[in-house]
Amino acid sequence: MTYYAFIGAVEQGFVYGLMVLGVYLTFRVLDFPDLTVDGSLPLGAAVSSVAVTAGVNPYLSLAFAFMAGFAAGAVTGLLNAKCKILHLLASILTMIALYSINIRIMGRPNLTLLGKPTVLSALTGLGVPAHAAGPLLYGGLSVLAAVALVWYLSTEFGQATLATGDNPRMITALGVNTQVTVILGVGLSNALTAVSGALVAQNQGAADVNMGVGTIVAGLASVIIGETLLGRGGLARTIAAALAGSVAYRLAIALALDLRIGSLAVTPSDLNLITALVVVAALTLPTLRARLAGRRC
Repeated sequence: MTYYAFIGAVEQGFVYGLMVLGVYLTFRVLDFPDLTVDGSLPLGAAVSSVAVTAGVNPYLSLAFAFMAGFAAGAVTGLLNAKCKILHLLASILTMIALYSINIRIMGRPNLTLLGKPTVLSALTGLGVPAHAAGPLLYGGLSVLAAVALVWYLSTEFGQATLATGDNPRMITALGVNTQVTVILGVGLSNALTAVSGALVAQNQGAADVNMGVGTIVAGLASVIIGETLLGRGGLARTIAAALAGSVAYRLAIALALDLRIGSLAVTPSDLNLITALVVVAALTLPTLRARLAGRRC
């Protein structure tokens, strides 16, 4: 792997880091299988791209993406909590609806940002090299979001959110409205995912209605890889592991794309297969470790 390929993989890991934190929030904290992220990532990209094209500050467009993503997640939460629709089905319904909504927002299936200012414009304008500006900015934003998430989950409401995923019957008996925690938790998860989509669009220079395909799989893979590498401990450690897993996942993809066995080379079309294999490896590795440890004992 070349130096620039390595830097590019780290940059992509941080760009998608916010999405991974969002998936962690629903997957690990709320125990809520949420496929809305496949639609909220391009939603954030669409909202941010349209805003930037209209002359809005790129950083301000991230706030618009955050609000749009929160609204999408809240719809999923409402369908589940109020309409009593199974969480998986509720998220699928929202994801399907977002496909049409995203096209409506952009007015077309894709929208280019070539020649438009992005969040990196300020750094590059100060003389920071383009290849270093991305990892610095996206890494800083991801770490800031991780710290904010740790703080949020440490608050009284955040603890109620943790308890909702852990033992909903107990927390309901204590007088907590779990419907509210689910709606706000899923909303926050998709808000983070939408901001990630906005950053991806500005980083790639375009937004596309199909750019969210496979988002949930990549997010789950990153969370599981991070837990495999750093283990599961306290709140701060597991969130840091999710962020580290995002970077490790992108590095693994970059290494796989450089792989060549004789005349057989891995191509970008093999990305979904590689992702599936990485997830399988990450899921089975802890079990293999436990078996080996049991044999040694």
